[in-house]
Amino acid sequence: MDSDRAGLRERKKRETRIALSWAAIRLTVERGFDNVRIEDIAAEAGVSTRTFSNYFGSKGEAIVAREHDRARAIAAALRERPAGEPIWEAITQAALEGFALGEPMPEKQVSDQAWVAGLRLMIAEPALQGEFQKAGLAVRAELELVVAERTGTDAGRDVYPRLVAGVVGAALNVVTQQWLGAEPSQSLESILRDVFGRLAAGLPAPR
Repeated sequence: MDSDRAGLRERKKRETRIALSWAAIRLTVERGFDNVRIEDIAAEAGVSTRTFSNYFGSKGEAIVAREHDRARAIAAALRERPAGEPIWEAITQAALEGFALGEPMPEKQVSDQAWVAGLRLMIAEPALQGEFQKAGLAVRAELELVVAERTGTDAGRDVYPRLVAGVVGAALNVVTQQWLGAEPSQSLESILRDVFGRLAAGLPAPR
C-alpha cells in the first residue's frame, strides 16, 4: 500500500512538472518570452507560484524541461532496442519513439502559422540559449553512455560514442528547424526518417 501511495505521488509530481513546462511553452509561443511571468505559468497550470518554484528555478528552465525529457526518453528507448539491431536503425527508431515523448506527433500545430512563428521566436530567444545548450549537453551525455553500451566502447575514452551522440544531437536540431521551416509543411516523422536515413547511409552528397 505504501509503495502504491509513493508511486501515485511520483506520478502526480511528474504530471505537474509536465503541465508547468507545457504551460510555459504555450504562453511563451503565444505572448513572447518577455511577456510571460512565473505567476502566469503557475496559473495556467493550475498551481501556486510556490509549487512552480519546487520544480523550476526560472521560466527558462520550465520551457526547456521538455528537451531534457526528450533526451532521457530517446536514450531509454535506445537502451531497449534489440541488441543485434544496426546502430543507426536503432537510433532512428529510438528517436521516433522518444522525440514525441509518448504523445501524438504534433502535426496539426505546424499548419498553424501563428504557432509556428511563435515557436521560431521562442527557439531563437537569446535568454533561452543557455538553457537550450544545457539540454543539448544532456542529449549528448545520455546518448554517449547508451551508444557505448551497445557498441562495447568506453564513453569516457573512445571517440565513437561521443561522435555518434554529437551527431544525433545536431540531427535532432536539424529535424526541428526543418519541421518548423518547411514549405509546404512536412510531417515530423518523415523529416526525422529522412535525416537519420541520410546519416545511416554515410551522409552522401546530394545528386
